[in-house]
Amino acid sequence: MSQTDTAAAVKAEPRQRSVRVVMAGLLIAMMLAMLDNMIIGTAMPTIVGELGGLNHLSWVVTAYTLATAASTPIWGKLGDMYGRKGIFLTSIVLFLLGSALSGMSQTMDQLISFRAVQGLGAGGLMVGVMAIIGEMIPPRERGKYQGMIAGVMAIAMIGGPLVGGSITDNWGWRWSFYINLPIGVVALAMVTIVLHLPKKRGTGRIDYWGASLLTVAITSLVLLTTWGGTQYAWGSAQIIGLLVLGLVSLAAFLYAETRAAEPVLPLRIFRNSNFSLISLVGFIVGFTMFGAMTFLPLYQQTVQGASATNSGLLLLPLLSAMLVVSMVAGRITTSTGKYKIFPLVGGAFMTFGLFLLSTMDVNTSRFTSGLYMAVLGVGMGFVMQITMLIAQNSVEMKDIGVGSSSSTLFRTIGGSFGVSLFGALFTHTVSHGMASSAAGAGSGATKAGAQLDPATIAKFPPAVKDAYFHAVADGTHTVFLWGAVISVVGFAAAWFITEIPLRAAAPKAASSEDEQPPVLADAI
Repeated sequence: MSQTDTAAAVKAEPRQRSVRVVMAGLLIAMMLAMLDNMIIGTAMPTIVGELGGLNHLSWVVTAYTLATAASTPIWGKLGDMYGRKGIFLTSIVLFLLGSALSGMSQTMDQLISFRAVQGLGAGGLMVGVMAIIGEMIPPRERGKYQGMIAGVMAIAMIGGPLVGGSITDNWGWRWSFYINLPIGVVALAMVTIVLHLPKKRGTGRIDYWGASLLTVAITSLVLLTTWGGTQYAWGSAQIIGLLVLGLVSLAAFLYAETRAAEPVLPLRIFRNSNFSLISLVGFIVGFTMFGAMTFLPLYQQTVQGASATNSGLLLLPLLSAMLVVSMVAGRITTSTGKYKIFPLVGGAFMTFGLFLLSTMDVNTSRFTSGLYMAVLGVGMGFVMQITMLIAQNSVEMKDIGVGSSSSTLFRTIGGSFGVSLFGALFTHTVSHGMASSAAGAGSGATKAGAQLDPATIAKFPPAVKDAYFHAVADGTHTVFLWGAVISVVGFAAAWFITEIPLRAAAPKAASSEDEQPPVLADAI
């Protein structure tokens, strides 16, 4: 090795260590946002038992989801205007503040309010991680990190309920929130000390009108999908009013963005056909993925008799397949620069996997359902992270924040629509099945629907129990069959994506008082 090469290697080593620390901090921050709802879901029965307010239970989740969705595009735009590091650190602090206040809540109203604060911070965490990675790593190299992100998702989905149950049983429900504090402080310190990005000084004015109208539109649509068919009938005045409000505010937002000097969501990014198409694919992925993750455990616990803990572990075929395939797809993308094949293959596997899951009935074994889940996991692995990669590669570097936030937002809204609409389909199918199979004897089970736990079901007379199992299996069939139909739309959209070469290196940012950003490509 020459003297020059040796010197370069010595110089690169500290940078490699810095990059690893930065990535660790970013992934910890992402895990905080993803784990939170998983952990809290397990603790909710205990929380309601202490604070009361059972009629407001859904708002503990809804307030967090609403705040996250509504703030996502705003965080992305602020990062583009004023620099990512400061905005990202602000979101971490806001999330930790919301966590601490939620843990100290004395009433259900307080908990709901503080969960909204938490959700505001969570929106910045997700977008901040994606945008910082997008700024630090050129798209050609970014595929190598897909496995890390997929791994964080898998850990959150499996570990969240397990950790939440253990914390609630041993330390009390308040520690479901307090546990975020030490973890968040570690992420905060790592990012503060090691991450160095060029500073920005925004000269434009914040698009307050656009931000307000977008918040109203998102809030209306999320509430519509959350309440529709559950708290209020689909044809009720409340749901129709939310629909009208959402459409009017969305139209007003689109008009405002054409007038704003610094629009919170620049409409020009949608002129890129790849960005528009991959946003649609991301919406479909969120729609089907969150629907699957919601109703698979329900089927496993009800029909297959799995415990709550085991139903989480039974998702391992899906999550493991998603993780492995995502890592392989990322490596192939980095080495070849090709990516169009992945949303195509992924869309095909997702559609086929959802169709297979729709064939499950009361006699389907856990092994068979595990194979079906693995097929769906393969499809998700091909598509999940590649949607963000294509979205970021389709916008200019100055718009990497709004590109990342828009991709995240479409997936979030898709998930909200998926859970709501699939939930309405499931409830209708179960109610209809119980009414026709068990008649009056099944009225209690029909009203309880998906809220029945295995212990309660075990007390039913054999005829009612059998009718309920068949009704749930029929509901699952309906959900996944419609999921397969909707997945075809994403598969079709992927055919029209144009394979534009991935940027091989990130453009050099303007110099600043801060240090130059670490180059992740050098650390691999």
